[in-house]
Amino acid sequence: MKINVQSAFGSGPTELAAFDDALRLTKIHNYNLIRLSSVIPPGSVLEVKSEPVRPDGQWGDRLYVVYAEQRESRPYVGAYAGVGWVQRPDGSGLLVEHEGESEHDVDELIEASLKHMIEQRGEGDYGPIHKHVAGGACADRPVCAFVCATFSTASWE
Repeated sequence: MKINVQSAFGSGPTELAAFDDALRLTKIHNYNLIRLSSVIPPGSVLEVKSEPVRPDGQWGDRLYVVYAEQRESRPYVGAYAGVGWVQRPDGSGLLVEHEGESEHDVDELIEASLKHMIEQRGEGDYGPIHKHVAGGACADRPVCAFVCATFSTASWE
């Protein structure tokens, strides 16, 4: 399975509109997002995309995703979101999502969560921690930092 990791920093007249703008910028705005827990299936390949990739499927389809989002409307306050992951040699692994007011905070949360999850499982070599964090500061209108890992789509039929 190919899992794309991408990010956006949206803005709008409200925090919800900023979230929708971030979805638009990552080309997943016309899907019904189904949030997954943080287990990566065997045989998976995660790839960070610098340009948005529209998933397969049609308007309104289900899109299975792990995502982090931080909304902010206070001027000069940061909004950062990130996902981090580790994988075993067979491609299986763990994926976490965190949000905060600084990139540093999100990095630390990702590291702490993944280290704890690996320790609690006590099985296998998970390899190095990978992460993708994005965001910025609110200026004069609400913003949303958004990072997602898209798995697959499914129709309602």
